[in-house]
Amino acid sequence: MVSTTASVTVAARRTSWADILFWSRRNKTIIGGMVILLALVTVALIAPWIADDPLGFEPTNRLKRPSEVFLFGTDQFGRDVYSRVIYGTRISLIVGLSVALVATAIGLALGVLCGYYKRVDAVAMRFMDGLMAIPAILLAIALITLMKASLFIVIIAISIPEIPRVARLVRSVVLTVRGQPYIEAAIASGTRNLTIMWRHILPNTVAPLIVQATYVCASAILTEAGLSFLGAGTPPEIPSWGNVMSLGRTFFQIAPWIIFFPGIFLAVTVLAINLVGDGLRDTLDPRIARRM
Repeated sequence: MVSTTASVTVAARRTSWADILFWSRRNKTIIGGMVILLALVTVALIAPWIADDPLGFEPTNRLKRPSEVFLFGTDQFGRDVYSRVIYGTRISLIVGLSVALVATAIGLALGVLCGYYKRVDAVAMRFMDGLMAIPAILLAIALITLMKASLFIVIIAISIPEIPRVARLVRSVVLTVRGQPYIEAAIASGTRNLTIMWRHILPNTVAPLIVQATYVCASAILTEAGLSFLGAGTPPEIPSWGNVMSLGRTFFQIAPWIIFFPGIFLAVTVLAINLVGDGLRDTLDPRIARRM
């Protein structure tokens, strides 16, 4: 009887994922966001072939307006803004994806443990509440200040404030699933806790976790740009959109293109990620999917 129930559950899960893939292909929001993201990833991968050295400067080309030679103009050091923006795409995507992976993995583990074990929940969630009480960008600045600024440190500093949000989301899902009759039956039959968490609880967290990961990725890209703009993010020798805009703010009135083009890339990237997240939310929500 138990094996029959398990097979029905697995079959239902396969059907639901088949429906998700089917509706995702027909969701214009997801398709639009994925097309933009694919274009950005392609630009990041072929950056050495479509852009010059982002660190090379020529004083004679200071503050040149956008033209056929300099598509996005030049900055106060004569560096090509186009090259710096193209290479900055790499940094933003690396930061966004890395923070999403780190925060999702740690938040998932904490959320499952807190939702399943009440003793762990009483301690860990209070610590998570304390982290959430501190503004994310201030916590990131404090962490970067204590350590030498680097891309790795920036990723860690941005990931830490995102972990409590993911953990609380997963915890809420686990608490809901934990009270279901089939979980109580598994516990009564002597099934190990790790087996219950792996086979019955984790699959229920996948859908909301994927949606949350997209929002974490977009938030991380914005936070990194904000930190770099304030001078507390990636080192100046690493071209990022925040660095480019930070150096161009002094010359905004006479050279607005230094801020305009990286700002456009930043806005389009965050918009594309949010489009994918919104589309996945609509697809993974059973009520919306049922209406569709």
